Amino acid sequence: MTSFFDSESPSNVAEYSVSELSGSIKRTIEQTFEHVRVRGEISGYRGPHSSGHAYFTLKDNRARIDAVVWKGTFARLKFRPEEGMEVIATGRVTTFPGSSKYQVVIDALEPAGAGALMALIEERKRKLAAEGLFDAGRKRPLPFMPKVIGVVTSPTGAVIRDILHRIADRFPVHVLVWPVRVQGDGACEEIVAAIEGFNALQPGGPIARPDVLIVARGGGSLEDLWCFNDEAMVRAAAGSAIPLISAVGHETDWTLIDHAADQRAPTPTGAAEMAVPVKADLEAQLASLSARLKGAAVRQMDNRRQTLRSLARALPSLDQLLALPRRRFDEAAAGLGRGLQMNTANKRRSFERSAAHLRPDLLTARIVDRRQRVVDAVNRAERIVERQVHRGAARVASADASLRALPSRLIGQVHRASDRVSAMSRRADAAIAADLRRLKSAVAAQDRVLQSLSYRNVLQRGFALVRDAAGEPVKQAAAVHSGMALSVEFADGRVAAVAGEDGTPSQAPKKRPARAGEPTKQGSLF
Repeated sequence: MTSFFDSESPSNVAEYSVSELSGSIKRTIEQTFEHVRVRGEISGYRGPHSSGHAYFTLKDNRARIDAVVWKGTFARLKFRPEEGMEVIATGRVTTFPGSSKYQVVIDALEPAGAGALMALIEERKRKLAAEGLFDAGRKRPLPFMPKVIGVVTSPTGAVIRDILHRIADRFPVHVLVWPVRVQGDGACEEIVAAIEGFNALQPGGPIARPDVLIVARGGGSLEDLWCFNDEAMVRAAAGSAIPLISAVGHETDWTLIDHAADQRAPTPTGAAEMAVPVKADLEAQLASLSARLKGAAVRQMDNRRQTLRSLARALPSLDQLLALPRRRFDEAAAGLGRGLQMNTANKRRSFERSAAHLRPDLLTARIVDRRQRVVDAVNRAERIVERQVHRGAARVASADASLRALPSRLIGQVHRASDRVSAMSRRADAAIAADLRRLKSAVAAQDRVLQSLSYRNVLQRGFALVRDAAGEPVKQAAAVHSGMALSVEFADGRVAAVAGEDGTPSQAPKKRPARAGEPTKQGSLF
């Protein structure tokens, strides 16, 4: 042990080590200041440390002292420390031997009087208002007739009984109560959890989702209502998707949740009155509206009935309306038969006029004329081709004679000209051949037209041409008399016949073969 004094020192004072002296000071201070209450302003607070402990300083205008709140104590604090807040700290004084410092170990913390609390409330109010949580534009209207009401309050107080009694008197609905503590440690967390829990319920789930929430508590001092000024609770009320009514304290009590709620009630009973209408008043109003509706319907029906009667008197009778159309119908029915007869006669005359222009001799003459035109065209084409061939041959012979008389230096040009002439001759021959083919095709087309107009095509379809003894076509049955000799021409030949009296043909004479080169006459197609 190192002595503080040498052996020659006249004093007989005991010697201590640094550790012994620090421990002695620690015990003396802890025994002397085992329980103290210190008033001061919080300085240097940065929130809880990663270990959960909170370190800061308490100061006034002349001195300062370090303070610590251990993790277990911090969780039980009624008020959370905030920078610049004037508080009264209850605890004990101790030292830290490692650095010769002393500090206050805080067991309880409370604001230093109502003035400090009000100043803290005003500061929070300005901060939250700046964020827009108190804006009137974000507040939602309450539902007129909610089916389910959620109440966040203590289940043992008079508040819940007043709310249930008032709702039952006015308009009985389903009420869900979320029991919470409304004062003391953990009250703020429970109320925030209740608001968030109601909002987490799903519509149509096993537990009905409330249409409106009531956060209620009875009256009390500022300290009793302090949890309703908590920032977390204000944010939960402002962020609630369900319209929320704040009913905290009496009419003169104001907390921050009142500003964030969609509606503020002066008392819990007033919150119940805001949540539901009066059923008796609604029934009376509904009965009045129903009576007015029935009276209006009766008056409207009377007015419509009177209007309909007036309009019916202004309308003409059914006989008057149908008289003119009935007369027109009778006149049209009377003239319908005559119109059909006249139309039939006009169609018959038009048909006879068309049939008169379709005589076989006219068709035969037209066919002969077309055939002659085709033959003439072919002959002219052949003569033109022959002349063009002779003219081309003459030009070729003349050119050949001229080329033979040219000097030898022009022989190459003569050969080239001869090649061109030969090519032109070949092209002329090809053109002439193509022209002949085109003319032959035209002749064949005319021949097909001639064949299509021939009456023999009609005979091919099963018809027959009846001629008299002179070879003229018989067009009507009235021109045939009994015993008259007839000639019936089919597609494959002619048959002689004699007309009978009862329409049965007599024995036909033997078929006379047609003479070679004998012209045939075409009868009427009709």
